[in-house]
Amino acid sequence: MKKIRVALLSFGMSGKVFHAPFLQQHHGFELYAVWERTKSESIEIYPDITIVRSLDAILQDSSIDLVVVNTPTNTHYDYAKKVLEAGKSAIVEKAFTTTVSEAKTLASLAQEKKLHLSVYQNRRWDSDFQTVQKVVLDGILGELQEVTVRFDRFKNTVGNKLHKEQPGPGAGLLNDLGPHLIDQALVLFGMPEKLFADIRILRPNSLVDDYFDLLLYYPSLRVRLTSSLLVKEPLPAFVLHGSNGSFIKTRGDIQEADLIAGKQPGTFNWGIEPESNDGLLHILMNGKDSKQTVSTLPGNYGMYYEKLHQSMIHSAMPPVTADEGIRVMQILEAAVKSHETQTVVTL
Repeated sequence: MKKIRVALLSFGMSGKVFHAPFLQQHHGFELYAVWERTKSESIEIYPDITIVRSLDAILQDSSIDLVVVNTPTNTHYDYAKKVLEAGKSAIVEKAFTTTVSEAKTLASLAQEKKLHLSVYQNRRWDSDFQTVQKVVLDGILGELQEVTVRFDRFKNTVGNKLHKEQPGPGAGLLNDLGPHLIDQALVLFGMPEKLFADIRILRPNSLVDDYFDLLLYYPSLRVRLTSSLLVKEPLPAFVLHGSNGSFIKTRGDIQEADLIAGKQPGTFNWGIEPESNDGLLHILMNGKDSKQTVSTLPGNYGMYYEKLHQSMIHSAMPPVTADEGIRVMQILEAAVKSHETQTVVTL
């Protein structure tokens, strides 16, 4: 069976850590080319690949089937549009684009050309989120009333990644970590009816937002999505309260740390969190108080590429659709509007 030939548009952390290892491992993909402007790091790890020095070299290579647009967010629309116009399918890193209009244009173009277009939302396959999703689907908490999801870091100085730290389309924490939290909320609960957003700059020399707090309104549920770069002591990442009780879970997925350390996907204990990170479930069961730990399900970012392969070869449902990417962009745009007007925005 012919493998799907893939090109990466960069080999920074995204390409090196989140894409190349899984493409290399999967039997249905061939990691064929990497666009490196000046360096040649990729070929040191993958000696059989081709390094290209321009986007045109990828666009003009008729043997390439799929292109991963993993460049800075403000380039996503332009590069993905060129990839689709060249007749190649595309994976676009989060944030999908910088506007809803751009996202819709890409979705329409892919549909018109009968190409595959997916947004890379790997954190659907985090071990912690997989566990939370199972708790929600099992209904053990009863009718959910309040959910908080956090994704915090501690970076009290301004970094050197200009596309993240300089004002402009796609910059700031809301565009960086916001898509992860928003996507997870949409997977669990669908589109909210309205939202309110507080977006702030906390670090002394920062020029872009480094804190956000989004409140999503559902008919009988409120979901709070929060992220800050000034949280030194980790807080629970997932807090769910329902009519039967509560579930609390740390952000404990180990895949990113293992990948950075050079561990290969699929090796022993891949995606298994330590037991110390197990979730806490405290509910009323048959009228009696029950407090217990919940074992964490394994995480596996490789499922994204397995589902994409099934989609491209067997017309199965894509792991993340362009329409789902559009909905994330709608939340991001509404959040900015809510913050600027200090009002609740209806979706």
